Amino acid sequence: MSALEAFYLPLGDGRFEPTRATESPWDRTAQHGGPPAALLADLIDATVVGELRLARLSIDFFGAIPRQPLMVTVESVKPGRRVWLSQAQMTVGDRTVAVARTWHIATGPRPPIDDEYTEPPMLPAAQAQRYFFGLTDWGYGEAVEWRFTEGGYDTPGQAGVWTRVGPALIAGQPISPLARTLIVADSANGLSSTLPIADWWSIPPGMTTTLMRPPAGEWVHLACRTRLAEDGIGLAHGDLHDEQGFLGEVAQPLLVQRR
Repeated sequence: MSALEAFYLPLGDGRFEPTRATESPWDRTAQHGGPPAALLADLIDATVVGELRLARLSIDFFGAIPRQPLMVTVESVKPGRRVWLSQAQMTVGDRTVAVARTWHIATGPRPPIDDEYTEPPMLPAAQAQRYFFGLTDWGYGEAVEWRFTEGGYDTPGQAGVWTRVGPALIAGQPISPLARTLIVADSANGLSSTLPIADWWSIPPGMTTTLMRPPAGEWVHLACRTRLAEDGIGLAHGDLHDEQGFLGEVAQPLLVQRR
């Protein structure tokens, strides 16, 4: 597992310094989208009161997020007892780099129905950690243990992988199963890219993750695929599981163009 301490160092007053664990595979000066998504959700989660839990996170990226000190502000847009809408804004300097919205929904008694979902593959034995072609060291990649059940970084198309995040989300604080899930959910696009990444852009301007229940444990399985339309727009979709079963899904719209 990674020896990296955390994805973010707290600086006080809503300010954080991203570490090398957030490093994007496409630009070493930028962050992968997963850690910012998890950070915004974590800070929103701390402001919601009552018997509600996070059911949906939608995040929009305003371009590449620099690996520089940042600030997060959280706003309760529509607080309530049954549903609670929140928004968090991430800024670097005077520029907004990401905005996230979450719906927290009240929990209650189990409904009188059992839905059946496909169980994830068995957790395989430890595997040699390999990354995208040409990458021998990559902060975000090293911060996660990857055990593929289908496909791989060097195999275009559909992919399945068990993941275990190593560092804390915020230094000095234990990482939650929710943060582990959101850190890897944004990887659906890169893992299931159908075109050679050296020749084609496949850029998600945002991500939506919907969760049916709270994640549990250290391991999260992501089964993902990408579909492309004739006019250059794509959709990456992934099913999320933990070792207890189905969790939810992630979807990313894609800008697909030749580099």
